[in-house]
Amino acid sequence: MEQKEKQKRTKPGNAIEAEDRKFFELVAQTIHLNSFSEDRIEILAQILPDHDWSQVREDNQLNAIEPALNERLHRLEQKGLKTIQHFREVDRPLLARAFQLKVYLEFCDDLNELIDSQLEVGASPLKVPFAGRMIAQLESYGLTHQESLLYLGFFYQLRRAYYFISQALVGDSFSMKQLRFALWNNVFTHDVRTYERSLWNRMEDFSTMLLGETGTGKGSAAAAIGRSGFIPFDPTTGRFAHNFNETFIAINLSQFPESLIESELFGHRKGAFTGALDNHEGWFERCSVHGALFLDEIGDLAVPVQIKLLQVLQERTFTPVGSRNLKRFSGRVIAATNHSIDDLRKQNNFRDDFFYRLCSDVITMPTLRQRIEESPAELEQLVNLLVKRTTGRESRELTGMILETLRRDLPPKYPWPGNVRELEQAVRRILLTQHYAGDSIATKLDLEEDLVQKIQAGTLEGRELMSQYCAILYQRFGTYEEVARRTRLDRRTVKKYIEA
Repeated sequence: MEQKEKQKRTKPGNAIEAEDRKFFELVAQTIHLNSFSEDRIEILAQILPDHDWSQVREDNQLNAIEPALNERLHRLEQKGLKTIQHFREVDRPLLARAFQLKVYLEFCDDLNELIDSQLEVGASPLKVPFAGRMIAQLESYGLTHQESLLYLGFFYQLRRAYYFISQALVGDSFSMKQLRFALWNNVFTHDVRTYERSLWNRMEDFSTMLLGETGTGKGSAAAAIGRSGFIPFDPTTGRFAHNFNETFIAINLSQFPESLIESELFGHRKGAFTGALDNHEGWFERCSVHGALFLDEIGDLAVPVQIKLLQVLQERTFTPVGSRNLKRFSGRVIAATNHSIDDLRKQNNFRDDFFYRLCSDVITMPTLRQRIEESPAELEQLVNLLVKRTTGRESRELTGMILETLRRDLPPKYPWPGNVRELEQAVRRILLTQHYAGDSIATKLDLEEDLVQKIQAGTLEGRELMSQYCAILYQRFGTYEEVARRTRLDRRTVKKYIEA
């Protein structure tokens, strides 16, 4: 029986025409590439040359080729070529990709709905009502039952990665495009084939370092990685094995005193130290086999704790405080710091061997000022997103009011020292007061340095002198009335100078 099945799978099949082969080769290349790669657009343009790909979001690019894909497969089906096994051995990988993509695209809306529902529900993994239909369709194209279960997990992972990478990290600047590209590689590697064949169940061996200033979004980037990991489907329950909300655990290490950090990370047993009245499960123990542990502010970690964490990363085991029982950690580690990692290492505050265990991938977060310099429109995109997040809906009116206030109250090249986190609070303050004076230290220095430089260069005109002086006073005191009182000018004149 097994021999007959083997012969059935390996016997010569039907050849496909050269034009069809070229089409399916391009489709396969598209699938294998990073979804945020410029190279992918070039290949998609070969599939549909007349399509305006500049207007298509990354998570909808494959949907655009769905009609052409279905047409090709339908023509083959009319010839009786309905499964992978109907084709020649050399063509089967191409047709397998085509059939898989067809099923994935048909169930995209169902997968998106599942993600939205799971975000609302919280803890327990939801039933997957369409799982049976998807598995049956994959099997009808010649995939085995186990392969079909695996691809159900892959498809769910793909939709989550699109959701968390593209929606949580918006912006059209070059640096943000590069960030999304880097995050996708971090989840799926640079080639999906490598991930699919060898690494989908071994990603816990790949640790990640996120570097960048305070407020640049390291937490959002970590969450995008942590919530986009592979989660297997359990056919006995009709659910995925874990809820992606629970697979990502974020810990700010700076909030724990050094005396308690080991207990928080590794747990402790009752009586291990004074005050240990019960057994305590640490974060490493709570992290699921398909989960990720985000260790924020790792640059503040004391060297003795670094050594113990190094052992966990090397051996994948740990021991709770006061216990001799080894426990296994099977999750993935993502670490972040806003300090210069090079400076920390030079000062011997961050061990080299610890760094080398964390640096499978190192991703640097762009600053807000860099993003705005590269793409001035990015400020509007972010404000629009923050308005929606704050009020629950998009509002062009509120976005416009906030942008106008920022233009009025801040100098043209305000450095945004607090980055996106500062912008988020600026949006809230403007919604409350319709004013935002900026970070008093950064703004004062920026305005005053600019004023001094122009005075020294002898390039300052009288009107500009009054504008900058009024702006400095406004940043310091916050009202037109106070500026008018100190300069002995009319309030309307002060406002005109500041707005100028």
